[in-house]
Amino acid sequence: MTQTIRLAAADELDIEKTFECGQCFRWNADENGVYRGVAGGYPAKVWTEDGVVYLRSDGPESFWREYFDLDRDYAGISRGFNGGEYLDACIDCGRGIRILRQEPWEALCSFIISQCNNISRIKGIVERLCDSFGDTVALDGEEYHAFPSAVRIASLAPGALDVLRCGYRAPYIMTAAKAVADGSLDLGELILCDCVAARAELMKLQGIGPKVANCVVLFGLHHMEAFPIDVWIKRALKEHFPKDFDPASLGEYAGLAQQYIFYYARNLSDGAK
Repeated sequence: MTQTIRLAAADELDIEKTFECGQCFRWNADENGVYRGVAGGYPAKVWTEDGVVYLRSDGPESFWREYFDLDRDYAGISRGFNGGEYLDACIDCGRGIRILRQEPWEALCSFIISQCNNISRIKGIVERLCDSFGDTVALDGEEYHAFPSAVRIASLAPGALDVLRCGYRAPYIMTAAKAVADGSLDLGELILCDCVAARAELMKLQGIGPKVANCVVLFGLHHMEAFPIDVWIKRALKEHFPKDFDPASLGEYAGLAQQYIFYYARNLSDGAK
């Protein structure tokens, strides 16, 4: 049954920061700031009104609370970080970001697509993947497409992924899909094991290096200590942290600190332009 849910106060869940901080690629805002997307096969609309975040969907409230990780005390976690004045500024700027608990296969496939790519193009490829091979779902008379399963992608004929226009990434997607579909890569088991072991297992796949593996571990397998390092993070670490700084020193929620740093670094750069 379609329902409108009061999700959270806007200072606890900032939907623009959460959806635009590089961790997901299926949420897009219209001219009124209403985000539309699909998670777990459920299409949804999410918006902020009078300081409150609302969501409209057929999905149960319990699913969405888990998806947005709303039962975790991010404010308390953030107060525990000790990274100096720069990290404090990052936390202030990024307050309201939540680490989405995305479906593991979707995260794996999406971050394979993300390598050496910009967010706009990543979103385009992901949407073509869903439009071409995902099941049709509907909300309020509007059609959406769910993310296609690994089994569905693994069953495609050679060349079928050409429609994505994703270049050299196509065989990497297919290799990962076949591994998940035949069980040689058990993403459920990687959620249960430790972060280091999960990352090592992912890197056995063709085309997956440390950055993509760390993104999958953080955003798809929910190991919050993972700390992906891309060009933005590398620059921030070089310019604002001691040379011997170890992200592991940020503890079991280092991944949240990473998102604050990433968001701040990108937006500071954009502002400078």
